[in-house]
Amino acid sequence: MLNEVYQFCEEQMQKGVDHMLSDFRTLRTGKVTTKILDNIRVESYGSMVPLEQAASVLATDATTITISPWDKSMLSVIEKAIQKADIGVNPNNNGTDVKLFFPPMTVEQRQESAKKAKGMAEEAKVAVRNDRKKANDKIKALEKDKLITQDESKVAQEKVQKITDKFTAKIDELLKNKEQELLTV
Repeated sequence: MLNEVYQFCEEQMQKGVDHMLSDFRTLRTGKVTTKILDNIRVESYGSMVPLEQAASVLATDATTITISPWDKSMLSVIEKAIQKADIGVNPNNNGTDVKLFFPPMTVEQRQESAKKAKGMAEEAKVAVRNDRKKANDKIKALEKDKLITQDESKVAQEKVQKITDKFTAKIDELLKNKEQELLTV
């Protein structure tokens, strides 16, 4: 019973960390990656789809991304979606592709990205704490139903706290590494 609670707790907390890592990939570092476009969705044939399902997305060099839509009529839709996403560059439509030219990042932009990373890490910590509360609620329910003793409940809650501490430390370490990557010129 308690092992299931611990396993549930670990799985949920890992999902929070994974979500934070996927959010980190959308932050721009010194070298541009196509991951910065991961959250952009475009309307294609009546439904909203991720950009990479409507076009070929390539980082052609350290400061340029080229987007080649499968259907050329999608050029203006893609262009508008990029402008709406506000990723810090204006799309250039040459009639066949949309090109994104990223200027070198300024110190202020790097600091702003580091601030966004901190916010993402804080969201992940909140998710971890919420998962801890859910696990502790399950443990208290087991105790209330007389399936475990009060002592077992106390030990189980301490173990959940140790799991929480482990994931909080993991988030702090990942944030530290990301900040270092963002602030290094």
